[in-house]
Parts: sequence; C-alpha cells; structure tokens
Amino acid sequence: MRNLEGDRIVTASEMSRIEGLSFAEGQQADLFMQKAGKAVAWQVQQYIEQNGCAREVLLLVGKGNNGGDAYAAGVALLGTGISVSAYHLFSLDLCGPLCVERCQAFQEAGGGIHFLHQEQPLMMPTRGVIVDGLLGTGFRGQVEGLLAQVIAAANQSGLPIIAIDIPSGVNGDTGEVGTVAIEAALTVYLGLPKLGFFLRQGYDHVGVLVHGDFGLPPKFSEDARADGYLVRSEALPALLPPVKRTQHKYSRGYCLAVAGSPGMTGAALMSCLSAMRAGAGIVRLFHPLSIYEELVAAPWVLIREPFDFDDTHPILREAKRAGSLFFGPGMGKEPEVAKLLKKLLHELEVPMVIDADGLDALAKISPGRIRIPCVVTPHQGELKKMLGVHEIKEEELLSQTQKYADLHDVTVVYKGAPTWIFHPGTLPLVLPVGDPGMATAGSGDVLTGVIAAFLAKGMSPREAATLAVAIHGAAGQIAARKHSSQGMIATDIIEALPHAYQTLLV
Repeated sequence: MRNLEGDRIVTASEMSRIEGLSFAEGQQADLFMQKAGKAVAWQVQQYIEQNGCAREVLLLVGKGNNGGDAYAAGVALLGTGISVSAYHLFSLDLCGPLCVERCQAFQEAGGGIHFLHQEQPLMMPTRGVIVDGLLGTGFRGQVEGLLAQVIAAANQSGLPIIAIDIPSGVNGDTGEVGTVAIEAALTVYLGLPKLGFFLRQGYDHVGVLVHGDFGLPPKFSEDARADGYLVRSEALPALLPPVKRTQHKYSRGYCLAVAGSPGMTGAALMSCLSAMRAGAGIVRLFHPLSIYEELVAAPWVLIREPFDFDDTHPILREAKRAGSLFFGPGMGKEPEVAKLLKKLLHELEVPMVIDADGLDALAKISPGRIRIPCVVTPHQGELKKMLGVHEIKEEELLSQTQKYADLHDVTVVYKGAPTWIFHPGTLPLVLPVGDPGMATAGSGDVLTGVIAAFLAKGMSPREAATLAVAIHGAAGQIAARKHSSQGMIATDIIEALPHAYQTLLV
C-alpha cells in the first residue's frame, strides 16, 4: 500500500503537548515565534502577488502568542517593502511577554499600531490584506465585546483575511463557533493541521489550508497522536497506471454498472459517463428492462444491457471479463434491490463500488465481512443509516465509521466538505478539495463512476478512492471557475474531468 499520509491531523491540546515536550528539550519559544512569523509573511506575500492585492497589510492582534506571531510576520513583511499597520485589542500590561517583545520589535521596524481598548467605531481598510492574529488554537467558548466587533468588521470588509494557525473564534478541537469567527481566505497552520478545521463549522472558516513551518523538530510531529492525515498530494500522480501506446479498451479498464430505475436514468448515465471520462476503456450498463425506452438517448459510447432482478447470470458472466462494478445510482429502494445486492456480494469476484440507493440496500442486508474489494460512498445521512444511528456527535460518527470499515473490511468514502476516507486498520485520510457548488444533485454519482474507473484499472480500493476524490474535487473547482459555484451542475464536473487530469497529474 502506497504512502498517502501527509501531515498528521491533531487536536489543539495534542499540538500543545508536543510543543511542551520540545521546550523541555531546550527549544526556545521566541525562536519558534520568529520563524512562524517568517512563514506567515511568506504566505502573505505569495497571496498578494498571486491575487493582485495592494501591498498593504493590517494585523489584527490579540494578547497571546498568536498576536506575537502576527507581529513577527509584520516585521518580516516590513522588510519586503509592504506597508504594515496593526490594530491591537489589549493594553500591553494584559499581553503575554512574547507578544510584548514582538510588539516592540514591530514598532522599532517602523510598523504603526492603533491600540483599541474598548468597543468603538472601526474603520477597516479598503485595500490590501488582513492578517488575523487575535485568538489561537486554545480558544474555547464565545467571542464577545471588542473581539466580536473587530472580527465582524473584518469579515464585512470584503478584504481577504489570512489566519495564523486557526481563524479566531473557531474551536481547534471541535470546529465549533460560538458567536462569530474569522472567515479566512487562507489559513497558515503552524506545525500540524488541527482537527477542528474539519469538523462542524470549522471548514466554513479556514479557507485554503497551507503549512507554516515554525521550527518544531520533526521527531515531535512524528510522535504526535493523530486523528487522521491530510493526503500527501505529491503521492497522487504515481497512483495512476501509465498510459501505454499498446493499450486497448479492456486494458484501460472494463467497468460494469448496475443502475437506474423508472424516472432515475440520469443518475445511471452520469455515473457511467464519468467512468468513461475518468479513463475507463469500456463501460457496460445493466439496467432494468422497464427503462429501456428512457435510455434511447444514452451516449453512443455506452453499452446498454437490460437485466431481470431474478436472473443475475448475465451480470456475473460479464463480470468475469470486467475490472470493476458499481451498484446503486438511481436504482430506487424496492426490496428487490437489496435482494440483488446481497446475491452479488456473495457471488462477484471483481472490486465493487456501492453508492446511493445501493447504500440503502446495504443497510438492510447486514452484509458482515465483505469478501471482495469494496468502496462505499455515503453522505452523512446515508452514513448514519448504514451505522444505525440518528443523533450523534460528529467525532463519534467518525470513530463509528472507522469501526464499520474494520468490521466489514470496506473502504468508506464519507462525502462532504471535506471528504474523509476510512480504510481497515489505518487512520482516516482527509481531502480538503472541491468547491461548494459541488453540493448539487448527481455530484455523488459522478464520483462513483470515477472510483469505479480507477478500480477497473487495477488500483486498490484506498488508492482508487483517494485519487478519485482528488480528481473529482479538482474538476469541481474547474467547473466552478467556468460556471460559478452558484450555477454549476453535476454534468459540468464530468465535462471538467479531463482538465482535472491536466492540472493534477501533469
């Protein structure tokens, strides 16, 4: 199994623990802060250059080390000729010693500071970038008073906000937001990403995530207790089998589909077409005879074959030549669907993807340990049904999903923002990819086809799922740039799949 694990995802308390261990071995907090400031400053510079922003930065500074990091970044930015000023929300006698030291260094470097000690009318800039250094990962509870006023004003300014380590107001462990929190365009996480980025409201606030190195020796990060891993993007291109001049349609990957029902042919067709756009050389759709006429306008490149729910022999016969099979899109929730799935799970010998109505069927049949390589792709509602739970905390939902993957020996793609991938015996992978516009009917069907195409090429379930989510997310971002997050639909994602290959793998 290839090494897909990137940075460990940890709780804020775990990050604090390993920092404490480094201090006990002689690491110096002030040096950490100065290096963190340089890392943040570099990311701010990159953002300004890439987005054509005015070379003006406003620091929002609290009283702790997060504020000290902001001032350290300010000093580094002043050294590049960028204009930097600061709003400091507390008197210096209330601030931590490192914050005070960095404040003085910022003033000595020529930075201007406006101290705010009480709620008052605020003038946010109209140009440049805001850097958030108000609250760190240890914050819990609700933001109130002057802090809440400044955060709200920053969010309403229309300027991009770059958060240091975590957007102020977000709980680093749970992702909860009590009243208000910074809505960052970019979060420079220091050391390791925090679990709260990916839970509850956290993901709405972090924006794009980038790593900032503050000098923590690698051995401390490597010993951290992880709750999961970000996917190591550098590993993705090597997952896809190379294109060979002598390949043919079967060697590219032969994918079967069992999908569709009256009025629901769109789901079947989108998943099949996405499998082809993802690189499958041939796709054959097995569909109920009752929708034969509805499929007359299907793409010419798609092979269509009607089947009878009481006769699985045609599917099993063709599966002997195929590389994968996906089951479920648009099939409906009739008892015969669950009966068919149970039979296929017992008799198939090819890797399988189960999605949509197939997940409803899976929840009904108590499959036990699944004997073939299998990927299931639930969204939250489908996942809760599979697990047999209703009201459950998100952290508990994640742990129960891992138990499900271990018990049934399946790979679980928990679709959402972000997407989590669970696999037996490993910590989950997290992919913060995609665009909000992908929350549209049929987007999941597209992902199903992409996973099935990769399985048909001989990839393992975990690798196929990971690469598929990355390609699917990249296609969603491309589609959003062309059609907007408000106007894109699932077929736009299919159209963008070839371009996603170009951006991700070339």
